Amino acid sequence: MGFRLPGISNTKRSLTPYQTVSKTSDIPKGYFAVYVGESQKKRFVVPISYLNQPLFQDLLSQAEEEFGFHHTMGGITIPCSEDTFLDLASRLSV
Repeated sequence: MGFRLPGISNTKRSLTPYQTVSKTSDIPKGYFAVYVGESQKKRFVVPISYLNQPLFQDLLSQAEEEFGFHHTMGGITIPCSEDTFLDLASRLSV
């Protein structure tokens, strides 16, 4: 039930050294957790600076439409494929 972003290919790229951490206390200052995936969610830790990026804001708006503001996993849930998210993240300037 996820969505696809037009014009975004499925190129897999590295996000940050913190892309998968297991505990909330493992999130460095200036970063936040997002859960990405359509059926099985994977946790990524991304820079807060992404919140200023129009492309990321569009992604969050689409996630809000699908999931609302209640996130049971403790982070923001983004219903797109992992490859799509990684490609989008690679296009953002930190």
